Amino acid sequence: MSTVTTPGIAPALTDLHLPAQVRAIALVLHGGAEATTEPVDGRSLSWRRARALARAIARKVGPEGVGVVVLRYRVKGWNAGGGRQPSPLPDARWALEEVRTRFGDVPVVLVGHSMGARTSAAVADDPSVRGVVALAPWFPDGEPVTALRGRLLRAAHGSGDKITSAAATRRFVERASHVGDASFTDMGPVGHYLLRRIPRWNAFAVAGVREILATAG
Repeated sequence: MSTVTTPGIAPALTDLHLPAQVRAIALVLHGGAEATTEPVDGRSLSWRRARALARAIARKVGPEGVGVVVLRYRVKGWNAGGGRQPSPLPDARWALEEVRTRFGDVPVVLVGHSMGARTSAAVADDPSVRGVVALAPWFPDGEPVTALRGRLLRAAHGSGDKITSAAATRRFVERASHVGDASFTDMGPVGHYLLRRIPRWNAFAVAGVREILATAG
């Protein structure tokens, strides 16, 4: 497969909230768009929301030895089709290798919003990954679940989301439950961007990270 690339742009781990002794990592993956090669820069609202989410998670799990790290993709788009590998996937694979290089063979939980959740589910077969926390995920019908085999998936979606489909997330979770441990949480009449009931979204993410790591031993 070919990959959409933008010269001079590289993925980066932009926010590292690290305890003195790192026993595990929560890797936060931000959202994006269906098709664009526009680079992710400091104005990206999706990336900025991921940074805020990471801070909220780190305040709770940092004292438990869990580091929280944010991946910034090269470009904003998923950019699949025409034989192309989706743009965020190699970035996420790079981030997982970078986590191993920096912190050793620690368990990793992927926390993804929207396109970040779709990316997380696609790379969950990495040997370090124990599970995925998916917030308002973008799971189109027919999206493969094979990478989640033997993993935990904790997905949450609001019924007021007009950008991605809560019903599609339910269907994805149902299919994922045949290859791993998957569950769906209804967040009520809230939209896509994690801007309403923020404490509840944060609490769901924290609970998911804790539950997944508890199964890692």
